[in-house]
Amino acid sequence: MPTPIQNPAGYAIPRAIAYADTDGSMLQVSNAAPLPVAVTSGGGTAATTPLTGTAATTSVVGPYQPAIGRAVMLLLTGTWTGTVKVMRSVDGGTTKQPLTINGTTWGQFTANCCEAVWDESESAARFYLDITLASGSVTYRVAQ
Repeated sequence: MPTPIQNPAGYAIPRAIAYADTDGSMLQVSNAAPLPVAVTSGGGTAATTPLTGTAATTSVVGPYQPAIGRAVMLLLTGTWTGTVKVMRSVDGGTTKQPLTINGTTWGQFTANCCEAVWDESESAARFYLDITLASGSVTYRVAQ
C-alpha cells in the first residue's frame, strides 16, 4: 500500500526500495533516508506555464521552462506549410540547439502533431520553437 503524501511536500517512505544514485551506487530509501517528493494541490509534480500562441510568420518563440523528469508535450494545429523545430538552450537562449537522438534530427515537424518531444533532466534547459512558415498559420502549445 502506498505511503500518503501531504501537501505542500512529503516523503515517500517505502520499506525496501533501493535506487541507483547518479554515480551508479545504491541509494536505499528508508525511514531514515526518505525519497523527497514535491506535490501540487492536485497531486503529482509542480505545474509549469505552457508556451502557447499562433504564428503567421517565420519566428522563434519561447522560452518554455520545463519541470525536471517529465515529458515535454508539443501540440501543433492549423492550416500551414513549413517547418517547426524544437530547440533547446542551457544559456538563456543565446545558443539554441536542435533536438537530436543518436545524431539524427528529432523534434522537427512539417504537419500538425500532438506528442512527447523530450524528457528534461537539466534545470538550466529552456525550449524554443523555430517556426519557418511558407503559408498559413500554426497554433502551438508546449506543456507538461
